[in-house]
Amino acid sequence: MDDLYRDYILEHYRRPHNFGVLEHANASHEGANPLCGDRITLQLRLADGKIAGVGFTGRGCAISQASASLLTDEIKGKPVMDAAAMTSQDILDLLGIEISPARLKCALLSLDTLQQALAEAAQPAQSAATAAGPLSGVKSQTA
Repeated sequence: MDDLYRDYILEHYRRPHNFGVLEHANASHEGANPLCGDRITLQLRLADGKIAGVGFTGRGCAISQASASLLTDEIKGKPVMDAAAMTSQDILDLLGIEISPARLKCALLSLDTLQQALAEAAQPAQSAATAAGPLSGVKSQTA
């Protein structure tokens, strides 16, 4: 159990990086782990295909909060596609400690929340393209 709370995990818990409401966010999602009460809201500012800004708020156990802090450090400035491709193993590698099955949902809450925020941000762009129709931008040939 001592390994679970290594100093850097506790440091990220006590002084999380990127904690707070992000001004001018254009993507956001609130994630929760109902089994233990962990909750985070992740806000993103997406620009030119990159994550130009990131912030999070919430509360929960040391693992969930440290995971969110580490994840936000990792994705800041990255291309959206790279952030969207992150896996559970990437988060576990960032944490650098053995996570028990009971704590896995805590550790992965930030990743799930990120994936949901990115999916929701992509939907309006997809909806606009679909609403325009497959022939939008094609000039009529009839005169």
